[in-house]
Amino acid sequence: MLTKEQQRELADLCGPNVAFDVSMARFCTLRAGGRATALAGVQDLQQLSALLDYCRLESLPWRCIGRGANILVREEGFAGILIRLRGEFTAITAEASAGIVIAGGGCLLAELLAHCRHAGLSGLEFLAGIPGSVGGAVGMNAGAFGHCLTESLQRLTVVIDDGSVRTMTQGEWTGDYRSFTVDGLDMEKTVIAQAEFRLVWSTPEQVGARAKEFLKLRRTKQPSSMPSAGSFFKNPVGDFAGRLIEDAGLKGERIGGAMVSPEHANFIVNAGDATATDIVRLMRLVQGKVRSTTGIFLEPEVHII
Repeated sequence: MLTKEQQRELADLCGPNVAFDVSMARFCTLRAGGRATALAGVQDLQQLSALLDYCRLESLPWRCIGRGANILVREEGFAGILIRLRGEFTAITAEASAGIVIAGGGCLLAELLAHCRHAGLSGLEFLAGIPGSVGGAVGMNAGAFGHCLTESLQRLTVVIDDGSVRTMTQGEWTGDYRSFTVDGLDMEKTVIAQAEFRLVWSTPEQVGARAKEFLKLRRTKQPSSMPSAGSFFKNPVGDFAGRLIEDAGLKGERIGGAMVSPEHANFIVNAGDATATDIVRLMRLVQGKVRSTTGIFLEPEVHII
């Protein structure tokens, strides 16, 4: 719980872009979730640095949630500050002659892909249909159809939990399957503020056609009619979470408003008024059944906080 003085100080730091006791169901793609003590939208690096430093000094828990596409706040809520990147963090710039695109951590992946299409720059078409922001996607090394973001990532600007800003270049991070690490940094206490990608020249028509093909593949395999967080579990080495869940007979399994999608078993969807507790209970049921039948523990791709 924040004191009145802390609420005033946060309002001074973030202006009108901070709200208190906020239901996070509105801000997560699962359309479910508990309440956050505060939700702050930061507009620029200076404001973000000041906010993280304030949280450190006041011992306030915080988490950057991007566009809420891969996160679920537990029903009991988050006793701290949830941060969204707004303002300059949503900007996209380009160095056209070098094939470079620079995007803020709060930029929607769909907007980044649209910019690349207009510029005729290829390499990110596999992002078509993936929800969320650039920062969140880099932080989990988002990928699909055999590609991932670290293939084209060149430079990164991050803000760490003491408010300091650091710029890194290729070679200073490791990108594995649904994993992005930097030696010496706790990525859960690090905000990805900006990412630079080196892409290859093509034409707007070719980039658009490739993106449409990836989107078509995604739509034929994945549910889109109900709220979800995308793939819920990471694929175990050498196998697919969806196959294991389906083989366990769990397609269509339901707890409250949460359901294992009948279309793709690695999607937990909000089939109607699901609570965060419904989703977590269903997640655990799936994990338990798959583990008891295969010995494999499915690790969630969705961050539950």
